[in-house]
This record gives sequence, C-alpha cells and structure tokens, in this order.
Amino acid sequence: MNQGLELKNISKIYQDDNGETTAIQDFSYHFVEGEFTTLLGPSGCGKSTLLSVISGLEPPSSGSVFLDGIDITNQSANIGYMLQKDYLLEWRSILKNVLFGLEIKNNLTEESICYTKQLLETYGLAEFMNKYPSQLSGGMRQRAALIRTLATKPDILLLDEAFSAL
Repeated sequence: MNQGLELKNISKIYQDDNGETTAIQDFSYHFVEGEFTTLLGPSGCGKSTLLSVISGLEPPSSGSVFLDGIDITNQSANIGYMLQKDYLLEWRSILKNVLFGLEIKNNLTEESICYTKQLLETYGLAEFMNKYPSQLSGGMRQRAALIRTLATKPDILLLDEAFSAL
C-alpha cells in the first residue's frame, strides 16, 4: 500500500560569514497519493528550499523525508522537480534539452524518445523541437522545461512557480 510522501521535522539552516539563517524549522506534513498540494507564502519563507530538500538536491539540517514509508532523505528517488527557472541549455536543441533528464538517468530508449516527442506534440512544441532556447518565448521555454521533467515519468512532480511565464 502506498503511504505517500511524509516529511518529519524538517529543518534547514544556511550558514555563511554573517551567521545562520533558518529557512525551515521543524516542518512536518503528510502528502497523500493522488492529491495536489500548494505551498503558499511570501518570498523567502522557504518554499523552494523545502522542494529542494524533498527532491534530494539539498540535505535537511535535521529531519527526514519518507516515500511510501521508506526513508529517502538525501536520495534522488523518482521525483520530478521543475525549478523556477527553465535552465535550458542554450547550445542544445529543444529536443536535446527535453531528453536531457533521460540521458542523465541513463534511460534514453526508443520508447522514452517516442514518449517525449508525444509530449512535445501535446504541449504544442513539436514544430520547435529543432530550434534552440533563444528562439522560443518565455512560456514556450517553460513548457519545454515541464516536458523535460515529465519525460522521466516521475512518481511525484514538484513544481516551483512552474507557470509564472505562461
């Protein structure tokens, strides 16, 4: 039985020359499978930091992340994370950009390429697959970044202001 995603007592403290900044303090939450959850708060309150901890990009200072009862803290489980910026590689075509996550995961197969091309078609970017990021509008770039995230077929999808340019 899937138990969903659970955060237990997550804290994240950043340290620099001026001291410490607490971005998240003792945060716990249980996300149920199939639900959509929105994190709301002012700029700088720790929303992006929390997503980075969940995705395994940043370690928590304390606390744990569980997926279906298994501790995945500091691990890269099958979680798709679309960051605020699109981070498309300017020297790669849109097709090469949206296949990048599959390349990193060593999962570039005929089937995954076909699926990704179907996503390009679905999201209205098929005719731009041989173009470069500088040739796309901001909204088109965001859609390409979303496709790159979806192409890996993640179990959990984290979106950090994913539609701000749309």
